[in-house]
Amino acid sequence: MADASTQYKLIVLYMLDQVDFPLTNTQISNFMLDKDYTTYFTVQKAISELIDAGLMRTESTYNNTHYYITPAGRETLSYFPDKISDAIKSDVLSYFAENQMALRQEVSTVADYYKTTAQDFAAHCQLKERKQTLIDLTVTVKSKAEAEAICANWKSQHEDVYGYLMDLLLR
Repeated sequence: MADASTQYKLIVLYMLDQVDFPLTNTQISNFMLDKDYTTYFTVQKAISELIDAGLMRTESTYNNTHYYITPAGRETLSYFPDKISDAIKSDVLSYFAENQMALRQEVSTVADYYKTTAQDFAAHCQLKERKQTLIDLTVTVKSKAEAEAICANWKSQHEDVYGYLMDLLLR
């Protein structure tokens, strides 16, 4: 059996390998903690070491980080097919079966902001479905607070905004 640290890393890689969308730190941590596999700090250490080793990659926004398995991560996982027990694999698959829609929706609405060259702020909002971008919207505002508000509201109102735009543009 693999040592505990290796086991946690393999579980994280297995999780990322089982979905066709990225996972967040919270999603990975919640699974590991809900199943009482380990502590929060141990999960964070495993994630950090996987990133440092090039087995995972990240994409960050102002309020979240998305994790992806890399080709090297998939290759590494393939070397240890029997190091993750069937019970743990079953737990992972059950977790995804029960939560896939919520997990997917959480990572399909992306919002970030940045300072423009004109010293304004741009709120960049996206709605993705699988690997396709449905809408990519950038709104320029005067303050960081406005950009943050747009990004925060995008998470809860993206469906209304997308529906309104589609109705308006397809008339």
